Amino acid sequence: MQIRGRRGRVDVYLKALENGAAEVSVVDYGPGIPAEHVPRLTERFYRVSVADSRSKKGTGLGLAIVKHILTRHRARLVVKSAVGNGTTFTVRF
Repeated sequence: MQIRGRRGRVDVYLKALENGAAEVSVVDYGPGIPAEHVPRLTERFYRVSVADSRSKKGTGLGLAIVKHILTRHRARLVVKSAVGNGTTFTVRF
């Protein structure tokens, strides 16, 4: 599924895996996230860019909450990103 919004395009994929599991991926085509920040994205209050986050009223809690919910449901979040190529967030159930 492709979603187009005011600020760009996002693709959403659902894939059934062999072991009865499933994965959902959300792909954006934005600026990407530098590799040194990816491992810390799910930390509470972590912000890649403090100035941008503050201007948009972000708290740095969004992905921390997502990770907590996924952990409770025995799911896993995988983030792959490359600067200039966007980011893929994949949840494996």
